Amino acid sequence: MGAKTNKSFTKRIKVTKNGKLVARKPGRNHFNAKESRTSQLEKKGYAGLFLKNKVKSDNLPHHKTRNTNKQGRG
Repeated sequence: MGAKTNKSFTKRIKVTKNGKLVARKPGRNHFNAKESRTSQLEKKGYAGLFLKNKVKSDNLPHHKTRNTNKQGRG
């Protein structure tokens, strides 16, 4: 039996078409009613996720991911 994909990890991240990993920014879901609309909208969206190759291979053994940990364009 091969390596298993960590399901809780895959629910929190998204692998883009080019193999980059993106995830929601933490701490942005609750207590937004009193904030201005612009600050609420700034919290939307995804941020780039930079992981070491060991972590990627342990949690996502069956996904093709790009190594974006290098400096510069990636």
